[in-house]
Amino acid sequence: MNSFDSEQQHIFVETNNIRLHCVSQGEGELVLLLHGFPEFWYSWRHQIPALARHFKVVVPDLRGYNDSDKPTSGYDLDTLSADIRGLIDRLGYTKAHIVGHDCGGAIAWHLAQKFPEKLNRLAILNAPHPQRFVQEMASNLDQIRRSWYVLAFQVPGIPEWLIRQNLKDFVKNVFQGQAVRKGAFSAEETKIYQTALEKPGVLAAAMNYYQQMFHPQRLWHWGQKLEPVTVPTLVLWGEEDAFLSHKLVEGLDRLITAPFKLKLVPNCGHWIQQEAPQTVNRELLSFLRNSSPSLALA
Repeated sequence: MNSFDSEQQHIFVETNNIRLHCVSQGEGELVLLLHGFPEFWYSWRHQIPALARHFKVVVPDLRGYNDSDKPTSGYDLDTLSADIRGLIDRLGYTKAHIVGHDCGGAIAWHLAQKFPEKLNRLAILNAPHPQRFVQEMASNLDQIRRSWYVLAFQVPGIPEWLIRQNLKDFVKNVFQGQAVRKGAFSAEETKIYQTALEKPGVLAAAMNYYQQMFHPQRLWHWGQKLEPVTVPTLVLWGEEDAFLSHKLVEGLDRLITAPFKLKLVPNCGHWIQQEAPQTVNRELLSFLRNSSPSLALA
């Protein structure tokens, strides 16, 4: 256990007709950290104490994960974004800095497009813009090869059953096996993820995220014109991401009309905030604490 554990609070917040479990630490402007698949708040363990020296950091278990509610529906980006929008309000804030990784990054992109008034700043870690991702999946064979699991997850019931039968191996492979910096995941840490995924309803919810993203109704929507992001944005990207192609960070100037910065992190895979925590912490603090977007992102 780390010394900062005693300063963390575990709270439950009602938002958008569900209850989210959150870890909270610090005071000041609100920073929300949104995890990805197949994680929970714990994936931000290296960032929470560093950011909490300057901000109020709140890290939810997203809908369906770990100790948050696990309804059978509501895994589309509109509903997931409404969860987070409501969380900001219920915490007593009008806006927040939003930091998202993987699926949490997809929610963060969507929030910035739909509710820009709720965001101070946006930070994205190895998370493609959802529309860009779907477009690449439709046209880029390299991305299809990397993201074959996304297509496999479209089959109801089977992927969840297969993962559950081999959960220990699945967790070890998805984290340590796909990390470039293997030391980021000890046996103890992979066991913590395994325990969270064993909770009833979690795997079904996790599959639902991907099934909703590629739902036929939404595929038409993804083909529409991209709405630009109008808040200052930082994009951090582990260069050797086994799941996501480099092409996904091309053309950010067409997605973001506000000042933005893209930083590629070498010798780092998909799990960037766990593989390169010091780099991520330094970049996030520099970005979130600088009041001048033009200076921060020059």
